Amino acid sequence: MEHYVYLDNNTTTQVASEVVEAMALYFTKEYGHPTSIHTLGLNAADALRRSKETIAKTIAANGEEIVFTSGATEADDIAIRGTAHANRSRGNHIITTKVEHPSVLRVCERLEKEGFKVDYIGVDKEGFVRLDELASKLDEKTILVSVMLVNDEIGTIEPVEQVSRLVHKRNPRSLLHVDAAAGFMRIPIDVHRMGIDLLSLSAHKVHGPKGVGALFVRSDVSVDSIGFGYTSTASLRPGTENIPGIVGFARAAQLSMQPQDIARMTKLRDRLIGELESTIPEALLNGPRGTGRSPNNVNFCFPYIEGESVLLHLDILGIAVSTGSSCATHKLEPSHVLTAIGVAPENSHGNIRMSLSRYNTNEDVDYALQTLPEVVENLRKMSPVGGRLQSNSQQRNTERS
Repeated sequence: MEHYVYLDNNTTTQVASEVVEAMALYFTKEYGHPTSIHTLGLNAADALRRSKETIAKTIAANGEEIVFTSGATEADDIAIRGTAHANRSRGNHIITTKVEHPSVLRVCERLEKEGFKVDYIGVDKEGFVRLDELASKLDEKTILVSVMLVNDEIGTIEPVEQVSRLVHKRNPRSLLHVDAAAGFMRIPIDVHRMGIDLLSLSAHKVHGPKGVGALFVRSDVSVDSIGFGYTSTASLRPGTENIPGIVGFARAAQLSMQPQDIARMTKLRDRLIGELESTIPEALLNGPRGTGRSPNNVNFCFPYIEGESVLLHLDILGIAVSTGSSCATHKLEPSHVLTAIGVAPENSHGNIRMSLSRYNTNEDVDYALQTLPEVVENLRKMSPVGGRLQSNSQQRNTERS
């Protein structure tokens, strides 16, 4: 295949060549352990310190407030379970939303088995958290609220600052955790201005390596370790730090700090949305439009066909997309996010998500716009209901001419 158009960047991203180069040094020459006091060990410790400062700078935090993890999933786990256990004497109530990533929802379900009370707040038809419902659930026993920054499936940018003001006004001792894996380096983040107490990040969503993430913990927040064993330099997470991966994460963050990339992705996003709506009958956009949507996210339901069929046909033709949640694509049930925003099951099965990166070009979008409508049309011809839709559409076009 001469050219493969990759539009699945909310699942994972291409590792930047500059990141690979930065990591290689710490695999081959600077391979010391950060606790060793010889030269290679001191160099590794310095690389760890500088990487913390780099990541912290991107979210307006301090380096001492960064804990490196194996990814956003582990960061979510530490943030939620660690905070719950550390603050159990103050209450047992946790609030999250129905559209969170499984790495948050599964942890909350586990805590329910441990005796914690968890409320799952609903969202409106565009995926925005219902603030009135959140306000009604907050009380003196609420120890943690967890709300994602950007929904990785439908691109909704949640009103985190409003959530923070509401939470901290109602109960100043309640903490706010934000899963920012899908929004990091796409949406500006200032943890102190936004009132965020804990924040989860992932490297492989921003052209960094897989298996590396970070957790921001505000300096005055108590979090218990949820893992035990050998402690290297971070008491909250045991084990030897992945120095090459951490260095790669920091380098990826540096490369991603380019406003022009966000502007270009936004332009490509809007072009995809506008032209797909005009060329595919009954295409249903999921999530908001404009500034309320992630700059890289396009999510549609195409009624009368299966999203998996669209995905596989596009793959054969050299285009990668996803269907449903990026971490649940092997499941047959409707997406929990689409269900939460009120999409009918028969429509949610025809769901396709396209997600852009700074490496996508106008030519990539040209090819997607040329190919996807044809795939949808052909699949609908094979569907009894879809076939009737095509016939009616062709009849309307004939009448207009």
